[in-house]
Amino acid sequence: MSLPEIDDRPDLYDAAERWSVDELRATQLERLRWSLTHAYENVPHYREAFDAKGFDPREVTSLDDVRHAPFTSKADLRDNYPFGMFAVPREQVNRVHASSGTTGRPTVVGYTGQDIATWAGLMARSIRAAGGRPGDVVHVAYGYGLFTGGLGAHYGAEALGCTVVPVSGGMTERQVQLITDFGPRVIMVTPSYFLSVLDEMERAGIDPATSSLQVGIFGAEPWTDAMRREIEQRAGMHAVDIYGLSEVMGPGVAQECVDTKDGLHIWEDHFYPEVIDPVTEEPVAEGEVGELVFTSLTKQAMPVVRYRTRDLTRLLPGTARPGMRRMEKITGRTDDMMIVRGVNVFPTQIEELVLATPGLTPYFQCVLTRPGRMDELTVLVEAEEGLGSAEREGLGRQVSGMIKHRIGITAGVRVVEPGGVERSIGKARRIVDQRPHD
Repeated sequence: MSLPEIDDRPDLYDAAERWSVDELRATQLERLRWSLTHAYENVPHYREAFDAKGFDPREVTSLDDVRHAPFTSKADLRDNYPFGMFAVPREQVNRVHASSGTTGRPTVVGYTGQDIATWAGLMARSIRAAGGRPGDVVHVAYGYGLFTGGLGAHYGAEALGCTVVPVSGGMTERQVQLITDFGPRVIMVTPSYFLSVLDEMERAGIDPATSSLQVGIFGAEPWTDAMRREIEQRAGMHAVDIYGLSEVMGPGVAQECVDTKDGLHIWEDHFYPEVIDPVTEEPVAEGEVGELVFTSLTKQAMPVVRYRTRDLTRLLPGTARPGMRRMEKITGRTDDMMIVRGVNVFPTQIEELVLATPGLTPYFQCVLTRPGRMDELTVLVEAEEGLGSAEREGLGRQVSGMIKHRIGITAGVRVVEPGGVERSIGKARRIVDQRPHD
């Protein structure tokens, strides 16, 4: 299926998107020195951490010097809950967001008015790089509230000059009705929930490829190129990746460009990236996979220094934006990696095999159990409509064999009837850990 044509004239770019590498590096160094000093002088946690390592931000003379600074982890943010990581008086903080806190205290982040303006500008840049244009109707189905996705997308689309439909997540029938009635050209949503929207369109007798949608900007969870193909083929629209995390800013830290779809360009004028070995914490060789680390360069309310994202990727040279490096699509996270009998397994590996198997839907979960002394993995996946129990059992054996051959582990596969796997209106819950925790 042919996809919609996108006007991608270079004069649509921000000035920073056209900088040479030398111009970018000079600006990064100036901003890095400011940001590190700002954190040291105004955040007690950073002052103590810098002093403990003997790191003086005022002596930074090159970008490589950031490697001598201490890391920041999610635990540091939780230990300083709620406002201990702020570098400005609380009265100067215009907005706070927070994580869900499902594994402990939530991580709280703050923004000055200038921070919000910077964020909106970067989201506008991201939407434009994805193929959105001023005047578009943008359907925002990311969750609103303390989660950064909805409001980040909303402010960015408005800054670009778009008409925003702030639907948030859930009420899938209503999502389809509003897409039909309002005719949005762009949708911003998690890829797993968009599959539910496509299913609802088809249940309502609507061919998704006939809708007004031409661009989908998908983020908040890892997803594969196989899922991209699924979406583009079913919906006849471009599917591009956006990356961000609340602790660094929110969505809009990096964006895949619609004209290349070859990884996400990091907006390096505002965020300095590193990739480290998650075990040794040393930088990996250029182009190798490791854990992504970010230092903010312009944040006022809450600068972050060498924040460990837990996301696994690698850095590559820029293409659509030559001066800014790309990061590959996230292949997984160090904290969602399953170790099954000594083998590292990521949900995205399972997703690729599921999507490559005719007769299966993209809805699946990885269920971890420990019936004896060893961990076991069972993949729960939905069949398409109309398959009998014998056909489902055959598909289960097929996928189990593919997992053994491709990944190298033995896993049970249960293929269930449509609707048998939990749906999500936000991030999909790919791992269900039923092992006893002593």
